[in-house]
Amino acid sequence: MFMKKPKHKVFDYQPRFYKPDEDKTELRKKRLKFRYARKLHQKRRSFIYWLVLLIIVLYLYLKLSHYF
Repeated sequence: MFMKKPKHKVFDYQPRFYKPDEDKTELRKKRLKFRYARKLHQKRRSFIYWLVLLIIVLYLYLKLSHYF
């Protein structure tokens, strides 16, 4: 009752200068790099997929050709 109430703390925070147009360009660059990297990965995966499929088909063809 007879004591002082604590006061809130005061901070000397100065926000950085925000440039919205630069922020948009940086986001666009990051998105494009991610999409480009993802497309490269898909192309490589697609090539491997077709190669494995071709090997399986050739194996089955050679295996079944002996029976007919």
